[in-house]
Amino acid sequence: MHFLFYIVPMTRAKVLIAFILTFLCLDIAAQNDATPFAKQTTKENRAKEYRNLVDNIHSNLLLPLNDSTEENWQDAFAAMELLNYRTPFIDARVRTVMDSAEKRSTGFQRALLEMVYPLYPKDFVPQIISLAKQTNNAKLFAMCCEYLLLNNRQSECKNLVITRAKDSLINPHADNPFITILQNKLLFKSPPKPPLADLLSKAFLPNETVLFSFQRSNRNFPGLVMVRSKDGVFIKNSEGKYFTVPQLARSCSNMPGYITNGNTPQGIFKVFGFAVSQSSFIGPTTNIQMVLPYENSSDVADSVTRLLGDNYRYLLPPRWKNYYPVYEAYYAGKAGRSEIIAHGTTVNTAYYKKQLYYPLTPTQGCLCTKEIWSAVDGKRIESDQQRLVDAVKKAGGANGYCIVIEIDDQQKPVSIKDILPFLK
Repeated sequence: MHFLFYIVPMTRAKVLIAFILTFLCLDIAAQNDATPFAKQTTKENRAKEYRNLVDNIHSNLLLPLNDSTEENWQDAFAAMELLNYRTPFIDARVRTVMDSAEKRSTGFQRALLEMVYPLYPKDFVPQIISLAKQTNNAKLFAMCCEYLLLNNRQSECKNLVITRAKDSLINPHADNPFITILQNKLLFKSPPKPPLADLLSKAFLPNETVLFSFQRSNRNFPGLVMVRSKDGVFIKNSEGKYFTVPQLARSCSNMPGYITNGNTPQGIFKVFGFAVSQSSFIGPTTNIQMVLPYENSSDVADSVTRLLGDNYRYLLPPRWKNYYPVYEAYYAGKAGRSEIIAHGTTVNTAYYKKQLYYPLTPTQGCLCTKEIWSAVDGKRIESDQQRLVDAVKKAGGANGYCIVIEIDDQQKPVSIKDILPFLK
């Protein structure tokens, strides 16, 4: 059974679904001529969406912040993140709330840090250190630490992790995924990357359809997805060249993949089918369904995701078994991440014109491909997602695995030239 809907986490639901639906009366059904159609992509509706989101930001931030208005402020944070939107008025309101962040609920604090990380990456180090020292929430503590690491405060972050890892309130279990990830990053020497060729070998996940999403460490640069069929051969196009399309694994927050709404985590996902979303930001193009180890899903039995987690280490090639970065997906699943899929997009690319990944659009942690829609009638003009779906069907269907792997830290998009030497 496949997902029929892509559910946006509740901290953003009002902004990203209900809010837009209210104002735009969206229609993402296919037209009679079978050309996928998304009404919200017309020029008129794009303009309405932008105005409504901006109005939402300002009206919510004008409210006095208290327990009853926290959700309004969180909606504003989500819209700011989506639009990459700041103004002097907003900056002043954010500074005010950062100075009193310790008084707010944990949910509010997480939404605040998720917005501050990409939009105010250098502005609030003292406030974040203070919050890291007092919070008893492991996820929030990890988010604080990641903000400090973003500011090259490794020493302070390391001391915080050593001290707070002994605190039973924040680390009640020896296998707390947030603490484990931070300890791996800060307390142990980074292991050398094993040979990529080991992952591309027919011996890795034999007799399985496998999607390979090759990424840079800097997720602002687009990655590249390829598809291997069950016979171990990579799919080629009609010209006899390897099938590839660019694929973005960056989230709006750009936080690490083990954090909710962070980038797509590195590692192994189970692929289990196709679906069509009713989300206004994903659109009507067929998507590819995936689950993480130990993920709680209404459409996949717990035994399936538990088996993936329990066997995770054994699925990896021998030289990859002790490479802890590839376990990010494993810990992300244990930390509660869910609903990460491979999909297209109807998000307005104009929001990201100045970004390195343009015209691709960030998500809440999914793998996203480029799609272009008509500003006149909302019909789909171009779709890398459809090309990917067709390649997966050619390979035997959406039943197998997806591997997300950061190949290096070069500051440029991944190209087939980066991968070819390892396919020989």
